[in-house]
Amino acid sequence: MFPPGESEEVLEEGITVVQSPEGVAVHISGWGASVGKKSERLVVRRRGADAVIWQVPLDRIHEVTIAAKGVSVSSDVLAELAERGVRVSLVAFNGKPVAQLSSPNLTASVVIRRAQVEALGNERGLRLAVALASGKLLNQARLLKYFGKNLRAAEPETFSALGRSIAAILALRRNMLRGGWKALDEARAAVMGLEGTAARHYWDGVSLLLEKHVAFPGRQHRGASDFVNALLNYGYGVLYSQVWSALLHAGLEPFAGFLHTDRPGKPSLVLDLTEEFRAPVVDRTVLAAIRLRQLQPPAEPGRLPREARTVLVDQLLRRLESRERFQGGDYQVRSIIQIQARRVASFLTGRAESYRAFGFKW
Repeated sequence: MFPPGESEEVLEEGITVVQSPEGVAVHISGWGASVGKKSERLVVRRRGADAVIWQVPLDRIHEVTIAAKGVSVSSDVLAELAERGVRVSLVAFNGKPVAQLSSPNLTASVVIRRAQVEALGNERGLRLAVALASGKLLNQARLLKYFGKNLRAAEPETFSALGRSIAAILALRRNMLRGGWKALDEARAAVMGLEGTAARHYWDGVSLLLEKHVAFPGRQHRGASDFVNALLNYGYGVLYSQVWSALLHAGLEPFAGFLHTDRPGKPSLVLDLTEEFRAPVVDRTVLAAIRLRQLQPPAEPGRLPREARTVLVDQLLRRLESRERFQGGDYQVRSIIQIQARRVASFLTGRAESYRAFGFKW
């Protein structure tokens, strides 16, 4: 169920809206959709038709995601959304971000970006990289606990195997936190090595949770054609857009990361901050939808079917609008992403003494 005051509506195939007291999130991927502006309202029509499918006051919108193919958008509405600071993301069929619209008014202060670059060579950059990676491992262990907590009696062997995976991940996290590294360049390879070992235990656990529902060959990244990896890759693309926007709003440079190395076209800080949110946002959503049979593999492997993408986006938007307890407060998950981006900025500029990753309650 949605939190109180929140609702989801699939208007047509490929057009999904999630409304909450905080505002409206719109995801448009239906071929032939046309997005425009009329007075102070965003309007969605079918291309070439006068009938309005849906409309909403512009001041209610906090996010718009648009497929890179098949959707037309007027420059009027893009300009208006940018001026209002609304995040507009353009995504490919596999969920990978293609572009993100932002206003020059959201550009970072020089102080924040200068501190970000300087941190690549000082202790703060090292501490942030370790905090982000250790946060990822914590949430991986918690996700296995979340799905395994009711299996002790029903599936004791699976429960025991999950317990071993959880213990291994948490042991690797303790090694990571003990560290003892003096510089970021020295730490990066070691941290990523520990993360890679933890990932093997984690995906082994995920395989156990999925084995009665769908074939899962293990985690594969680019070019994966199996159903689970295609869902994960698409979901991570949606999450990248959320994190990218949060970093821009916090005044940070998305292409200057700490855990991931820099290379042209690689948004390394986006990848860094995404790490702590992969398991609690995307992995949890995908596993739950498969185990509840909301998502089922197509007859033929290959590109993720539009119907599956629609269901996945619906569930991801729902998860982002859901609420979590976090550091003494109760926040939407999308708000926690923004809070964490600002805390990265505060830590790098010295306004905060430490950075603490988000850990979801299991």
